[in-house]
Amino acid sequence: MARGSKTSNKPLVAQAYNALEQFKYEVANELGINSEYKTGYWGNISSRECGAVGGHMVRRMIAAAEQSLIDQATAGVKAGFQAQLNNLNPTNR
Repeated sequence: MARGSKTSNKPLVAQAYNALEQFKYEVANELGINSEYKTGYWGNISSRECGAVGGHMVRRMIAAAEQSLIDQATAGVKAGFQAQLNNLNPTNR
C-alpha cells in the first residue's frame, strides 16, 4: 500500500474496532511475533508474520461462530425435548 493511503478495511460493526485491535495484539503475542508491533507500527514486521496474525484471527473467529451455532442448535433441541416432555408428563395436565 502506498505511503499516506487510507485503508478500506473497516469493521462492519464500528463498535467492534477496539475489540478487533485488542484481539490482533493478543494473537500476535501468542504467536511470538517480533515485539516491535507493540508500538502500534507494524512496518518492521514481515508480511508473513502479519499474514499469520490475520490467519489465526480468522480461524479463531470462525471457531467461535461455529461454537455459537452449535450452542444455538443445542438450546433449540433441548427446548423442543423439554416441551415434548412437558406435554407427555401427566402432572402438567
